Amino acid sequence: MTSVRQLLAAALVLAGATAAAAQGGQDLSQVQIKPTKVTDKFYTLEGQGGMIGVLFGPDGVFMVDTQFAPLSDKIAAAIKQLTPQPIKFVVNTHVHGDHTGGNENFAKMGATLLSREELRFRLAHPNPGANGQPGTPAPAAALPKQTYRDRLTLFMNGEEVQLVAVPRAHTDGDTMVVFPGLDVIMTGDFYRSIQYPNIDRANGGSLQGLLDGLGDVIGRAGPNTKIIPGHGPTVTRAAVASNRDMILTVRERIAKLVDAGRSEDEVVAAKVLADFDSKVEQAGTTGDRFVRQVYADLKATR
Repeated sequence: MTSVRQLLAAALVLAGATAAAAQGGQDLSQVQIKPTKVTDKFYTLEGQGGMIGVLFGPDGVFMVDTQFAPLSDKIAAAIKQLTPQPIKFVVNTHVHGDHTGGNENFAKMGATLLSREELRFRLAHPNPGANGQPGTPAPAAALPKQTYRDRLTLFMNGEEVQLVAVPRAHTDGDTMVVFPGLDVIMTGDFYRSIQYPNIDRANGGSLQGLLDGLGDVIGRAGPNTKIIPGHGPTVTRAAVASNRDMILTVRERIAKLVDAGRSEDEVVAAKVLADFDSKVEQAGTTGDRFVRQVYADLKATR
């Protein structure tokens, strides 16, 4: 009989293959880029993958994340509908291909790529694939040209743009992008308003880092701040606080089972998320993944 662990491994291989296909040749020709106005000079762009942010004005375009490479021309065309100014800077919120896949294309268009030091390292030295094969390093043109550790502040188009490190949360290279004058925060994937959280431990993510990052967002946001997640609709501070409370509850439940000696499969079978499932949009199979990630994180600290 096929075990739950074997099924999970197969699912991870499939997920890796799907991501690789999207980056390396999957047909994305039917994907449309949807712009959404946040303020007069700031829009989000939805396509396939992570949420893109665009600040524009006379100084040029500041862009958050790049989605998959095959979509770069469509994304650039959507930005041209907003402004004739060139794309000057692109920041990556974390290493995953649905946020960094277009890096090389936008760098060749003249943009300067920015990121945490850890993110640049992981692009250049990727983890092995789910099948054990060595990862493919990003080409030199796709690597950020300027990196930072704790924080980098830019001033463009009359706005302050704060790039704030969020250590070891979704990954070990996460960045929160804060536009204080616009009352906007972009989180990347350490917060998503759909599905359960995703702690990518293989890329340095951690449960405590995720909680700390959410706490940082809550502390920075006011009641009307527009919080733009890596995936899903824009929310307010209250939604992020609710997400953090859920994670704290789940951590407590799983910790008790870990201390009682339960195995990972037994903890998944205990359905510790049952009362949250109806409240999480597009939960799908992300609940079991999240439970396994929390279990592994807690076991590693015992």
